[in-house]
Amino acid sequence: MVAQLIDEARLSLENKDRVSLSVIANRYTSEQDVTRILIKDNKDDILVPVGNAPMQQGDTIRQIATNGDAVIGSVALTLKDVSKGEIIAMQWPFVIGTMLLHLLLWLIYGYLARPTKEQISALSRNIQDLYREQYNQGDQRGYSRDLERGTGGSLADGTPSDSQMAGLAAKSETAGNAAQARPFNVHNEVNEYLRTQQNQSSSDETGSLTATSEGDIEDKVVSTAKRHSSQSGGQTSKLSATRSVDSVRVQILFHDEFNMLERLAPAQRLPYLALCTQLLNQAVTELLKQPLLLGVSATNEAHFEDDGASVVLKADNSHAKVALAGVMLAKLYLMLNKIIHDKHIELSRFALPAKAGVSDDAQSEPMTHLLQSIGKKEQLLILLPAAGLKQISNHVQVHSIMRPTTVYERECAIFDGGNDAMIQRLADVRNAVLMIEDEDESAT
Repeated sequence: MVAQLIDEARLSLENKDRVSLSVIANRYTSEQDVTRILIKDNKDDILVPVGNAPMQQGDTIRQIATNGDAVIGSVALTLKDVSKGEIIAMQWPFVIGTMLLHLLLWLIYGYLARPTKEQISALSRNIQDLYREQYNQGDQRGYSRDLERGTGGSLADGTPSDSQMAGLAAKSETAGNAAQARPFNVHNEVNEYLRTQQNQSSSDETGSLTATSEGDIEDKVVSTAKRHSSQSGGQTSKLSATRSVDSVRVQILFHDEFNMLERLAPAQRLPYLALCTQLLNQAVTELLKQPLLLGVSATNEAHFEDDGASVVLKADNSHAKVALAGVMLAKLYLMLNKIIHDKHIELSRFALPAKAGVSDDAQSEPMTHLLQSIGKKEQLLILLPAAGLKQISNHVQVHSIMRPTTVYERECAIFDGGNDAMIQRLADVRNAVLMIEDEDESAT
């Protein structure tokens, strides 16, 4: 508006024609928002003051009027301030309508969003089930920890003492069926003895132990321990660090936090599992061609199911590095699965990250529990005796689990990296496997 006023009044302002300036300024003061217009010459002398309310407060806009490079004057335009009362007086139907609309929306939303009694009951049941599950898990972990502390001295040398076994037998006798229903997570001679006692008590007509004195219980414990030692052929405990490593088991599990695999349609799940199976078998074939792993062979053909897959490697001679082969195979598959997973996600296809564990046959079941409980995606867990750790010590670096809660967590190690030679070997084998995959896809 100010720029338009200057354009119209430029000639009159240059000639200082007050009459023409007044006519032009009066046309602009007819606007409801304009309260005052003040036109000055180049010497800042007032030529035309126009306005019905010169004392009214408002925003003032000033602009210099020029003709080419010469300043011929200035124009100041004052706009009227609109009070809230005037706004309400002019727009009261809209304000009241808006308030009513918001009130109606608030009432409708409160009615629709209010949970029903069935939803409140279902939510209460879910909270109770979750609390009960957490309580049972904490109670189970505490019981396993107490059991491990009670047998800590006997687990160190692999042979339980008679007094400890007698105390456990007496505890199982007093606990009855409640102790039989509690799951044990410590795989050692103590649990084997308790399971034997449970089987005997279930087949007995009375359903309870018949020992009547502490001496009878000790005799049964000693005889059971001798029977286990004779059946195992002189093998040491599962937690013994002095046993030899003749074979290792490599376990591959999917890191499926939300159980997506079981919800996947068979038309998509089965081809994906077949791809993982083919990838793992080709990785085994290509890896065992390495001269470093001479004398190591696979005893089974891996096959992926919903719960993962496992490969058993054995040493054909005393010089074969079967523990190193297991660690390299697990790391190799994690590298391959990382590439396949990223490619599938890029193409908006289903894929899952993986985690792996390496152990000997004696500790395969504890390793499964470790992978399910503490294993993270793209992580490699190692649970081997001293002989196996010695094989891999010159090639890989490992670190222990922070704040372990069980014996197996304390003995478990996490893969932390490898030397340049091993990583380069794994990269070459990975490329060879992927080239085979590409050739198969192009042939089909």
